[in-house]
Amino acid sequence: MTFTNEEGEQEEDELVYNRQDFWVTSSNKQLNFLQHINTILKAAGKAAVVLPDNVLFEGGAGETIRKKLLETCDLHTILRLPTGIFYKPGVKANVLFFDKKPASPDVQTKEVWIYDLRTNMHFTLKKNPMKDADLEDFISCYNPANRYDRTETWSELNPDGRWRRYSIDEIMSRDKLSLDIFWIKDKSLADLDNLPSPDELAVDIIENLQSALESFQELQAQLKKQ
Repeated sequence: MTFTNEEGEQEEDELVYNRQDFWVTSSNKQLNFLQHINTILKAAGKAAVVLPDNVLFEGGAGETIRKKLLETCDLHTILRLPTGIFYKPGVKANVLFFDKKPASPDVQTKEVWIYDLRTNMHFTLKKNPMKDADLEDFISCYNPANRYDRTETWSELNPDGRWRRYSIDEIMSRDKLSLDIFWIKDKSLADLDNLPSPDELAVDIIENLQSALESFQELQAQLKKQ
């Protein structure tokens, strides 16, 4: 079992990693991170990787990597994480769950299940942090005891259901093989009465300003090294 993350010192220049075991050459660190995880998995290895939204929709190298991932691995689950749970409040991320499969001419992913824990969900780092209980419904839907026995909570009668299945044919027909999929209506865009309270908005603004200040401080420190 391998544990890894994407943390590390920020590189001053964009580097293009030309690795023969990668599907494609790219300067995008997140895309390279996903490719690296794939290379260290054994034939029956399992992975759960936290990645930003751009990995799900970026064209070019991103589209190629998503296609290879769907073809060679079983990308069975995507958890759309809420904003406001990381050290930088504006970060939008997802957890990709996939199993590596032995080489085969057949596409290994048959269906992708997506759980939307983001739309109409509001968390902050301090005032309203995400708790274990907030993941209980996802865990129940994921059904770790037998993930082949799952039931959608989304339907035409329940359009706000957060658990939805997409066949591989539906995924392959999407523009650029985009996996950035959402279907629940964002109430904050349609109904001003559902906006967060002024206190919550103020906390979000403060945390975003603090995050921006930290980024500027990091940049200043890097400039001083030059």
